[in-house]
Amino acid sequence: MEKQLPNINEDRDNLLSQVECFALDMDGTVYLGERWIDGAKEFLERIEATGRSYVFVTNNSSKNAAVYVKKLARMGLAVDEEKIVTSGQATIFYLQRHFPNKRVFLLGNELLKEEFLQAGIKLEEEEPEVVVTAFDTSLDYQKMCRVCDFVRAGLPYLATHPDYNCPTETGFIPDAGAIHAFIHASAFRYPDRVIGKPNADIIEYLTRRVNTERGRIAMVGDRLYTDIAAGRNHGLKSVLVLSGEATMEDAGRSEVRPHLIFSSVREMIPLL
Repeated sequence: MEKQLPNINEDRDNLLSQVECFALDMDGTVYLGERWIDGAKEFLERIEATGRSYVFVTNNSSKNAAVYVKKLARMGLAVDEEKIVTSGQATIFYLQRHFPNKRVFLLGNELLKEEFLQAGIKLEEEEPEVVVTAFDTSLDYQKMCRVCDFVRAGLPYLATHPDYNCPTETGFIPDAGAIHAFIHASAFRYPDRVIGKPNADIIEYLTRRVNTERGRIAMVGDRLYTDIAAGRNHGLKSVLVLSGEATMEDAGRSEVRPHLIFSSVREMIPLL
């Protein structure tokens, strides 16, 4: 039996009035590829015009913060890296606290490797002490074999995020969760810990970055099992937008119930 959902494009309890910081997913929420979702830029302007703030929170670890800044600049939005929170950054924060000075095998793009190195993480291809898997769009068979060897050997195994697919302008492409699946098929292990949404580690990192009480933060996104679960599970407001992956039918079947549902961020503007 489908559960009762909030009415679409309504905020009957004025929950948005309690929000000081909007934590916004990127892919499928404010843009698709290099194209803004209709009304997204106006939504960002309205947030700032009402004296509130926003950050972009993305599970996509195939890029680092600098790349997102450049991408947004190409799309006409000037922000600095303080506005970007990634699962890659949160993973670095976790490694620094729980595996300091350990040698890390990172299954990830060169951009993410650069970010790890700049943060002082020791990357190691031959004799690592920890395995970290990300959304590696440069994946090849040699990398697949190597990561499975290390996971099979029993090394601590972390992952940046759980997303199965990444939305694009033309559909979906396999994401980190698909990588976890092939590693499990060969090495019979899933990650010991997944850092990104909906899990606690990225929310802890987020709240430190924005210095805002959890009840005053709204997590806005298009995925029930990452964005909405992150809000619901960790004391944030959760706002589902139907401009990316999830549909109303998905929301009706999901165990995770968003506080609010909007067709897109554009419909939120009059309520801010």
